[in-house]
Amino acid sequence: MTEIKKSTVIAAVRSESELDAALASPSEMIFDLAPNILTLHMTVKKAHAKGKRLLIHLDLAEGIGKDRSGLVFAKETGIDGVISTRVNIIKMAKELGLFTVQRFFIVDSHSIETTMDSLRASKADMIEVMPGVAYKGITRLCTMTSVPIIAGGLIDSREEVEKALVCGATAVSTGKKELWEEIK
Repeated sequence: MTEIKKSTVIAAVRSESELDAALASPSEMIFDLAPNILTLHMTVKKAHAKGKRLLIHLDLAEGIGKDRSGLVFAKETGIDGVISTRVNIIKMAKELGLFTVQRFFIVDSHSIETTMDSLRASKADMIEVMPGVAYKGITRLCTMTSVPIIAGGLIDSREEVEKALVCGATAVSTGKKELWEEIK
């Protein structure tokens, strides 16, 4: 799962209605940004029934511990991977055989340095750079690592998707349903 196959736009969802739209879209991967212990099993079941890969943002999960037990529980529901800003969560998820996406917020040149330090420690499968319109950060990180980069956050137009991809991002994640239909 280290590559995005056909779809370069990942559906990022926070609600049941957004999940339904993502399931109907051509997007191959779904980022659940509001996972809930009570509905996670059904969300996984729905995603897999449509041939989608589901990653949950563990930092934002309701009712699921941000620890090894929480990760084991989430893995047992059948999730395909975990998103987190935390090095320890990414490391534990990798130890459990889950696909990992580590989120980084790039706000200045120091953010680039701390991103690289964290990435070396976590060994995430992919990183998501936020905001996704942080083109300079994406371009600089692409010269510093071979880890695929997902641009996420504040992406509102096809032009911004294209700009992120041109700057070196492998894919973008967005909550804009109109862009989920955009496949490169």
